[in-house]
Amino acid sequence: MSTATVPRLHPGVLRVHRPALLVWTAFVVLCVGALLWVHVSAVPRDRVCERAGWCTYAAFTDTNNLVNFLGEVLSYAPCAVAAWAGAALIGRELESGTAKLAWTQSVSPARWLTATLMTAAVPLLAGAAALAVAFGRVWSAGQDVLVTDWTWDRVFIPRGPLLPALTLFALAVGAFGALAVRRVLPALAVALGVTLVVRVYLREVWKPLRNALPGFWELHLAATGMVLVLSALAVAGAYAVLGRHVP
Repeated sequence: MSTATVPRLHPGVLRVHRPALLVWTAFVVLCVGALLWVHVSAVPRDRVCERAGWCTYAAFTDTNNLVNFLGEVLSYAPCAVAAWAGAALIGRELESGTAKLAWTQSVSPARWLTATLMTAAVPLLAGAAALAVAFGRVWSAGQDVLVTDWTWDRVFIPRGPLLPALTLFALAVGAFGALAVRRVLPALAVALGVTLVVRVYLREVWKPLRNALPGFWELHLAATGMVLVLSALAVAGAYAVLGRHVP
């Protein structure tokens, strides 16, 4: 029976990259757990102490400090995803020859790339969506005690679908970089560099749009749309590069 089916490729890809999947799962669980602690413990505590007129806690247990820190971590997490996608997910298989071996076993290069991207995208997008929902709800419910403003990128990015969109973009750029350079470390550098540039550039793009768009969601969805367009271009570029390198 031919092995040229996308579903049969998934278990193999997952086994090879199980450590990265476990790290991503642990990261999501840890961040969601911290956000839940903020929601059920830290924010109610701050409300009580504000009514009493006094609040004493260390810098590491300060609600605003923790929310700001989590927001920064989540807003840059796609950069780490890009490094993994570029270096470990595709770059390593190309450099070691594993990909070529799969291509000789009745698995077309395009089908291999589709299976690899899909297998990675499902857990990455699921985790990013969970983080975005948790952060958005916790931040919205605690606005009365949080001083963080939604216009700050550490709130703007992880509060909605822009976070999964950036994660998808990081995966697409990682794949494109790996197929373009076909070496692990250069692919890692390319993926990190491009994702960081887009991450920082988006911050400058949405600032002028605040005067044209009436609120958070309008601006957030506009930024999400831009990132999705860039993701589609990166995926198209990855397939184009793959086609040029395959005889």
